[in-house]
Amino acid sequence: MAAKLSLKLSNKSPRQAIKKLPASLELPADATVEDAKQAVARQSGISDFNRIGLFDPETKKILKNRKALVRDEAGVVKAGELVVKDLGPQIAWRTVFVIEYFGPILFHVLVPLLRPYIYSFGSWAYKNETETPMSQVQWLLFALFNLHFLKREYETMFVHKFSANTMPAFNIFRNSAFYWLLAGLMCSVDIYRPGSSSDRNDLVLLDYFGIGLFAVCEVCNWIVHQHLASLRKPGGTERGIPNCIGSNLVTSPNYMFEVLAWVGVILISRSFAVVMFIATGTFYMRSWSRGKERALRKEFGDRYKAKRYTMLPGLI
Repeated sequence: MAAKLSLKLSNKSPRQAIKKLPASLELPADATVEDAKQAVARQSGISDFNRIGLFDPETKKILKNRKALVRDEAGVVKAGELVVKDLGPQIAWRTVFVIEYFGPILFHVLVPLLRPYIYSFGSWAYKNETETPMSQVQWLLFALFNLHFLKREYETMFVHKFSANTMPAFNIFRNSAFYWLLAGLMCSVDIYRPGSSSDRNDLVLLDYFGIGLFAVCEVCNWIVHQHLASLRKPGGTERGIPNCIGSNLVTSPNYMFEVLAWVGVILISRSFAVVMFIATGTFYMRSWSRGKERALRKEFGDRYKAKRYTMLPGLI
């Protein structure tokens, strides 16, 4: 019979201590981090084990890989201790993404429907559907925005595989604000406004180039997401080395194609609001792609060909 692992437990935050936290915990030798979280939650009287955060007592870092064996966490085994914190109410990552992407869809449906009320003032005021109808370019952008975010919703539900179960529930407000306020409210109000830069019926060469760029990059982004999903087993946390379209150029080709697709939308809309949206998104994706590059180098060493650029060749 394999020896069991006995660990001391201590609260990370004395002011927000888990009152019923046991002094120690005994785990099977093959217990994972998730097994340990479940055991701590059960013995502490906490119904949702995802609220439990386990930390390395030496590095003070949270144990992120829920499938990692506790016995392989050197700092934990050396100290014979797990540091525990109640992370508060949690929400599933998949749920967060579904809610995030629903916002732009909602605004890009409601604003065209409510044009008579939203644009009832100013020099460019809505008059009626005969004098100030939605233009062909505005309807085109309506289709592109909704196609993009419906694709995102589908990928969230049926393609993406998340390494973590949940995140703090409060984060949903911070995460959703970007999509709901920028891609949703700001972009829709600007694009569907009578007299806006998108209020045009004639498509020129630049518009057709933008449509082509959007279409090609959306397809490429879809291919990359399918490939990334194939690198992880259902319910797994393992990371693989990407080997797909664009991965020879940058660490995160999905971000590269994402940005380029939105450049296509910018060329069509000529909207400063869309520029602000994707510029803000690029700022975040830059950080995420660099984090991914560091993680790949650390985990795979010489097996991974290090990239100079993480999302945009020659730039980022």
